[in-house]
Amino acid sequence: MEIKLVTSPELRAGLRDLPQVIAEARIAWNEPMSSYTSFQIGGPVDALVRPVDENELRRVLMYCRERELPVFIMGKGTNILVRDKGIRGVVIKVDHPMDRLEFLEGGQVKAGAGLTLKELSQAVAARGLKGLEFAIGIPGSLGGAVVMNAGAYNGEMKEVITQVRVLDYQGQIRNMSAAELGFGYRYSILQAMELVLLEATLQLSPGDPKEIYARMEDYTVRREARQPLNLPSAGSVFRRPAGHYVGPMIEELGLKGFRVNDAQVSEMHAGFIVNRGQATAADILALIRLIQERVRERFGVELIPEIKIIGEA
Repeated sequence: MEIKLVTSPELRAGLRDLPQVIAEARIAWNEPMSSYTSFQIGGPVDALVRPVDENELRRVLMYCRERELPVFIMGKGTNILVRDKGIRGVVIKVDHPMDRLEFLEGGQVKAGAGLTLKELSQAVAARGLKGLEFAIGIPGSLGGAVVMNAGAYNGEMKEVITQVRVLDYQGQIRNMSAAELGFGYRYSILQAMELVLLEATLQLSPGDPKEIYARMEDYTVRREARQPLNLPSAGSVFRRPAGHYVGPMIEELGLKGFRVNDAQVSEMHAGFIVNRGQATAADILALIRLIQERVRERFGVELIPEIKIIGEA
């Protein structure tokens, strides 16, 4: 093991001793984050760990807190941009250990945070349960979708979530009701708390499987026709400001297809930025700033990124 980019003696020592709480085979040192994000962009993280179960996740979290190691929790990496110098500290990738699924009575479903929305929406459709069709085309994991209250086609996660189970950085597990999550547009209180979402309970309704699948197919076809799914991206770059639509504003500015090196405003949907092959995080950020400035000047609207930007510049 060689920790390449850390200068702090305390951080270096904390990373060196990480195998005390998780097998070294599940630690990737100096791992390029470009391999773990849908943008296919990002410098190296000092240590990327993949716990096999909740107990191992708890041990890693408690260790990082005790040793004051910076921690970032990630799922599928579909809504983040990692800067070019990467991330100092530890990234905990939460996926397969938390992909369980349990069907309860009355249309209730317990689902692990590591399940993808596609897997989950297909599984509940197969049971004749409606209410999650809108999520079929949303990339990423259930955990990430709940944290950001993801939505599409007039549906949002807040409409189906009744309760979540979370782990705090002290190693304590507790339940939180939907009311406690403070859902808003692309927001939940989980974004501001040191909590890891482990599991969510959803309330769905019985429905006709044919109608459920028809809606899912309709949403899939519409998404494929309107979004640049053939190129690396992180989905919609900006939150939708009240009373405005981001894509049309960018189009009106003549920025559709505009490039900063290999970072490009999508020619298919101006609300997306795509990686044409060799884009860096600096390229993406330069394009984001340019769009924000032009929109502010022309429309007096402040665009707020929907994607999470992390790491060292």
